[in-house]
Amino acid sequence: MVDLWHHGDREVGPGLVDLAVNVRLAEPPDWLITELTAALPRLAAYPDSTEATEAVAARHGRSAGDVLVTSGAAEAFTLIARGLGARRACVVHPQFTEPEAALLAAEVPVSRVLLRPEDGFTLGPVPEDADLVVVGNPTNPTSVLHPASSLRALCRPGRVVVVDEAFLDSVPGEPETLAGEAIPGLLVIRSLTKTWGIAGLRAGYVLGPAELIDRLRAVQPPWSVSALAAVAVVACCRPEALKQADELAVAAEADREFLLTGLRELGVAVHGVPRAPFVLGEFRDGAQVRETLRDRGYAVRRGDTFPGLGPDWLRIAVRSRPIMSGFLTTLRDTTTQR
Repeated sequence: MVDLWHHGDREVGPGLVDLAVNVRLAEPPDWLITELTAALPRLAAYPDSTEATEAVAARHGRSAGDVLVTSGAAEAFTLIARGLGARRACVVHPQFTEPEAALLAAEVPVSRVLLRPEDGFTLGPVPEDADLVVVGNPTNPTSVLHPASSLRALCRPGRVVVVDEAFLDSVPGEPETLAGEAIPGLLVIRSLTKTWGIAGLRAGYVLGPAELIDRLRAVQPPWSVSALAAVAVVACCRPEALKQADELAVAAEADREFLLTGLRELGVAVHGVPRAPFVLGEFRDGAQVRETLRDRGYAVRRGDTFPGLGPDWLRIAVRSRPIMSGFLTTLRDTTTQR
C-alpha cells in the first residue's frame, strides 16, 4: 500500500545534502525576512487576511471574492475535500499525494488515473462520472507541464477541476497557467513556500469562482492563516517580488538542464519534458542507489510512495551548479562501482 503521507522532508537528516525537498531557497530572501521581522510587534492582534486577499486578487487580475488565502496548499486540499461534497473524486497520478490523502480522510471515494512514463506522463482522459478531478501543473514528481487547453477540456457542468500550480511560479513566464482565468468549476491552488523558502510559515491561496470559494471559506477554521503568513503573501505578490521569482526560475532552468545532461550521460531515463526545479529519474535498482547516495551524503526523494511509480524512481531537487556537479560525480562513482 502506498504511503500517501510520506514527503521529502522524511528523507533528509543531519549532514546530508538535501535534494529531497522541493524548496528552492535555503532561507527566505533578506527583504522578506525584514518584512516579517517588522511585523512581529503586531502579533498580539488576531490575524486578518483582507490585505493578503486583495494582493492576490490584484496579482492575478481577479476579484477579491475569487480568492481564499490558506495556510499553505495542504490546507487548501483539506478544505476542498471537506467543503465541496464530492461523491466521485479522481486524482491524476503520479502527483503530490496530499490531495488524495485529504479526500480519503474526508471519506470521499477516490479513483486514480495513472499517467504512463512511455507517454511522457502526458495528460489523458479521466472517468466521465468524476465530479472532482485533481491534477498538478507542473506535476510533482514528474516535472511535466500540461497544456492549459488539456486542463480546460476537463471542465464541464457538475464537475470541479482542481489544478495544483504550486510550482508554476518556478517556470519562467508561468506558461500554461490558469490562475487568471475565471472558468466555471475551476479551482487553482498556489503555494508561496517553494520559491521563497518559507515552508515553515505555511502560505498559499486558492483561486476560483466566488461560489466555490465561499464553500471553502465556510469550512476554513477561524484565523488559520497567521499574521506573518498574511504579511508574506502581500510581500510576495508585489511586482518586484514577481520579477525576482522569474529570475530565480530562469536560474533554476539552467541548473536543471545541467542536471539532466549529467543524468542522461549516466544512462538514467528521464521521461517527458521536465519544466519544474526537480527531475524524476528511472534508475537501475533505484532503492539501492538511494541508500548508497545517502551513505555518501546526499538525500533524494524515493518514488515508490507516489501511486504509479516504484522503487526504481527517484526525484531529485534542482540546486546550484556546484551542488549538482558534486551530486553527479558521486552518482557516477555509485553507478560505476555497482
